[in-house]
Amino acid sequence: MRVLAAMSGGVDSAVAAARMAEAGHEVVGVHLALSRNPQSYRSGARGCCTLEDSRDARRAADVIGIPFYVWDLAERFHEDVVQNFVDEYAAGRTPNPCLRCNEKVKFSAVLDRAIALDFDAVVTGHYAQIVETSAGRELHRAVDHGKDQSYVLGVLTQEQLSRAFFPLGDTPKSEVRAEAERRGLAVADKPDSHDICFVADGNTPDFLSERLGANPGDIVDSTGAKLGEHEGTHRYTVGQRKGLRIGTPAADGKPRFVLDISPVDRTVTVGSREELAVRRLSASQPRWCGPVPESTISCRAQLRAHGDEVAVTARLDGDKVLVDFDEPADAVAPGQAVVLYDGTRVIGSATIDTVERASQQPV
Repeated sequence: MRVLAAMSGGVDSAVAAARMAEAGHEVVGVHLALSRNPQSYRSGARGCCTLEDSRDARRAADVIGIPFYVWDLAERFHEDVVQNFVDEYAAGRTPNPCLRCNEKVKFSAVLDRAIALDFDAVVTGHYAQIVETSAGRELHRAVDHGKDQSYVLGVLTQEQLSRAFFPLGDTPKSEVRAEAERRGLAVADKPDSHDICFVADGNTPDFLSERLGANPGDIVDSTGAKLGEHEGTHRYTVGQRKGLRIGTPAADGKPRFVLDISPVDRTVTVGSREELAVRRLSASQPRWCGPVPESTISCRAQLRAHGDEVAVTARLDGDKVLVDFDEPADAVAPGQAVVLYDGTRVIGSATIDTVERASQQPV
């Protein structure tokens, strides 16, 4: 099989490529140049998309003994991931750029180009498992649940899964590093990337402020009483507790959390943890990893990349997915993905639009 290995310059993608080559596949490594100005994105251990990462990927390909190329997808990445990230925050939503990158870049633009060049599949270092069944391929959680990335892959369709390989899904991260060292890969001890790769210094609020400008407004409680002021709604996300800078303490002395963000009137509403609880959500743009559920299903849901699973009941309502929580859930942020699971199997995902709180009507 002729496969294209996406090599970020990190240890995971290097070992994934090495495993595929060792298994006898014809492997070609490719590094994605995603920054229009590589010096403006993170460097060193803090992320990907740097000149350093490109060189690390090339050295790994040389050790493995496979051809290596760099593909410039900076404009596509900027439009579909970076600009989408800024636009979503401007609209008061909380996007997941890694999920969007998988959907629009790695398993769309890259896969399309790979197929055009007569490759059979794309290989990445994601921690997830693909299980072959008589009905097609299933996407499952990785063995190493601490590194599991099935959440950000929940946007993949059956067609995309049929042309994808995740060779690390059955291996703990510690063993992957040990294997990289045995193979002589210099990235064996390279730290994992953190946070958002295109935010140069890791300061997301300032990154957004540079692009959206200062938009001061009021911080209010659920009754509409003003508690303080802010420098822009894009500096907040639903469920946020730290950095609110409210001068007036709560009457009960307990922490406040962001309940709602309204860019139109530039208002951030805060309240108690009890007020944060959500009993239902509505999500759009569903993408199914396998068959589309034909009826109401009882399953599990994950609401953010590093969140815990919760028990839910989900059903299709036209082009929407309605999800009811068995127990009220906290910090459900519009813009994030809700990914549905049946055990370890990913059923599909959708983008959260609205929530219905346990203490109030839909917002």
